[in-house]
Amino acid sequence: MTREHVGDGRILVAYDGSEPATAALEFALETFPDAAITALYVIPIAETTVEPLEGPELRLPVTEQAREYATDLLEEATALAASADRELETEVAAGKPERRIVDRAADEGYETVVIGSHGREGVSRVLLGSVAESVVRRSPVPVAVVR
Repeated sequence: MTREHVGDGRILVAYDGSEPATAALEFALETFPDAAITALYVIPIAETTVEPLEGPELRLPVTEQAREYATDLLEEATALAASADRELETEVAAGKPERRIVDRAADEGYETVVIGSHGREGVSRVLLGSVAESVVRRSPVPVAVVR
């Protein structure tokens, strides 16, 4: 993807504070200089037992500690964007991360998803972590995977 093909669209960056997620955010900030970028952190909750929650509905079983952790992570992302003289929207959702990322991209008009090759949860597979792999397979919009 070259800069001449980059528009003023909306970019969704999956962010969990890991090195690959930070690289993904840096990539998005550099590659999409005129786009509105949103960093999304998904509080992982198994959806087999709980309906996915988001926004003002973040209540139990999401603990206050989990909410504070999400806020701290997204403050780091906002600071990173500010250091690049960019603004960043942030959002928190809860549920199965790959499902929430894909649903958000589909439902809210994002043009591209940018995701790190793997996140905090365990070591990566040969090339991609399970969340990144699932997002690539299921996303209705292009996905840039950053290592």
